[in-house]
Amino acid sequence: MLVVVTYDVSTETAAGRRRLRRVAKVCESTGQRVQKSVFECQVNEMQMEQLERALLAEIDEAEDNLRFYRITESAHLRVKQYGVFRAVDFEGPLVL
Repeated sequence: MLVVVTYDVSTETAAGRRRLRRVAKVCESTGQRVQKSVFECQVNEMQMEQLERALLAEIDEAEDNLRFYRITESAHLRVKQYGVFRAVDFEGPLVL
């Protein structure tokens, strides 16, 4: 499944800035960054649960915001993109 992860971490304190870096690292390990605080992740159910647990362990729910959007439509219907950024095709061949 394709999951869009968005977050807003309060960076008013040093601890908040550390949380922001840790949240970004967790997201980078699973998906691709499409905007500063937005990631697309191609995951199965187990990976989704692991990602959710890892991110919940990093944020402060009293100060931060974390959202998951499960995208269920077929790939050509769910994403329209314009401009320079081109997403990785998770379904296509891996070329190194």
